[in-house]
Amino acid sequence: MYTDLHIHTTASDGSDTPREVVKKALKLGLRAIAISDHDTLSGVTEAQQAANGFRLEVLSGVEVNTYFQGYEVHVLGYLIDPHNDEFVTKLEEFQGERLERTQKMVAKLRNLDINIDLDRVLELAAGGSVGRPHVARALLEKGYVSTLQEAFANYIGAGKAAFVPREKLTPVEAVQLILKADGVPVLAHPGWLNWTPSCRISSRPG
Repeated sequence: MYTDLHIHTTASDGSDTPREVVKKALKLGLRAIAISDHDTLSGVTEAQQAANGFRLEVLSGVEVNTYFQGYEVHVLGYLIDPHNDEFVTKLEEFQGERLERTQKMVAKLRNLDINIDLDRVLELAAGGSVGRPHVARALLEKGYVSTLQEAFANYIGAGKAAFVPREKLTPVEAVQLILKADGVPVLAHPGWLNWTPSCRISSRPG
């Protein structure tokens, strides 16, 4: 059985709406998918409704961004009720932190004489979880970089001049939060992590 349990939609930094994701999954013959957007469950219900009547199971999921010893680590949470008020409220707090972080990155870029408009970054996020990928798209749109990867490598990647850390949640806290919501925590993209003797973790930006 073919599945994809780590899919982003326009609810965060994906390119397809939840409904479009379901259509593509059906075309590919997948039997199960998980909508796992950054810090939001808002795309889950739409995807589940779109899959109704088809042989495709849509699992609820979320990808929570955390930090460990200064390095970014993403934790997936599966099978969380998208209507769990306590968990949704916590995700809304994360959304506020994302907006604040984006505002600071735009300000740092302006100090480098790189002028992108915050409103345009939010437009690119299309009402979903705003983050560095949307800042990168704005930089690409204005011609400051030639690729999205260049935006991270030159400006908004960890340690770069316009980078703003988001260190308010640890992996352990994220796991506890997911378990409290009766979810299943899983480490995201472990192949991107580098473990050192000091147990420090590093991962690519998400």
